[in-house]
Amino acid sequence: MEKDKLVTVAIHSYEKAHILKSILESEGIPAVIHGIKMIDPVIPGNVRVRINEADLPKALRIIEKVDFTSQVDKEQEQELSKEVLVPVDFSEYSLAACEFGFRLAKDLNCKVKLLHAFFTPFYPGAIPFGDSFTLQATDKELYQDIKRKTEGEMQALVQKIQKEIDAALLPKVPYQTLLLEGLAEEEIISYSRKTRPMAIVMGTRGKNAKELDLIGSVTAEVMEGSKTPIFAIPEGAKARDLSAMKTIVFLTNFQEREFKAFDIMMNFLASYPVKVYLAHIAKKEDVWNEIKLSGIQKRFAELYPQLRTEYKLIEQNEGLEEALEKFVIEHQIDMISLSSSRRNIFARMFNPGIARRMLFHSDTPLLVIKGM
Repeated sequence: MEKDKLVTVAIHSYEKAHILKSILESEGIPAVIHGIKMIDPVIPGNVRVRINEADLPKALRIIEKVDFTSQVDKEQEQELSKEVLVPVDFSEYSLAACEFGFRLAKDLNCKVKLLHAFFTPFYPGAIPFGDSFTLQATDKELYQDIKRKTEGEMQALVQKIQKEIDAALLPKVPYQTLLLEGLAEEEIISYSRKTRPMAIVMGTRGKNAKELDLIGSVTAEVMEGSKTPIFAIPEGAKARDLSAMKTIVFLTNFQEREFKAFDIMMNFLASYPVKVYLAHIAKKEDVWNEIKLSGIQKRFAELYPQLRTEYKLIEQNEGLEEALEKFVIEHQIDMISLSSSRRNIFARMFNPGIARRMLFHSDTPLLVIKGM
């Protein structure tokens, strides 16, 4: 029998991760904590709690009952910085993210931060936090070689971007670069929590990628660990900026906090004449769902009188992503938007073990706004 694959079930500070690990193990679910820097291991950042994929359904039910809201509240109080964060890995789909990110920054009148986290041999998948580490001279030389190579790749990307700006293919907005040592998802989350950018834009390969090529786990873990709105832009997306998005679907699970998420979405779209479908996915027709959707539409009509809205029930006769993809094709949807929370069904789509299917099922851009 093939050995169970490890999946990340949560990202927290080391202290909270240790608490969650203890809770899971008390329920009979083996868990490990991953992630520490070897170059500067003194102050651990956010770490991952990983479990066997087979334990995922049970673990999610347990995690729904674990509440770390005090830390979330502190993060929400912090003022937003005038910045769009664009994590890059120097691939072609990074360029798609850059294109979207620069145009979004122009709309928001802010700067772009291009961030790349580089992996070194001194950054293992999982080690005890009590261990001490020393780097030999040859290790330090290897680290410097990796850093120099990464700096060269970032410079090459900057040259490509500058050519596009000079040719007026990208808007002229201020931008900076940042290189960090560590695992991409952990560094992105840590940076976004410290600086609170207005949005994160991440590129993905889209529906034609092979499973082994997917970076879905990174995107999904950032969605799980960051409170910043995240745009996931597939390489094959037709719409590469908000001005090209005419029709958007906002998925609702009839939660009060979704009104705040909708308001955040409209802050991004305020300058553009879009149509928004308010949609709920259910496994069978329910008259109460239609009544609730109608009520939400009326409330949004009062809050946004110039906005064109329509509500739709999406019947889930098949898989969740298949039902959504069918709706996207039939209604020519340019972007899917939703509020993700641990406590609703959509949160389960963004666990790294499941997100590979959701994030890469189509070439439709995705906007995820974390629940308040």
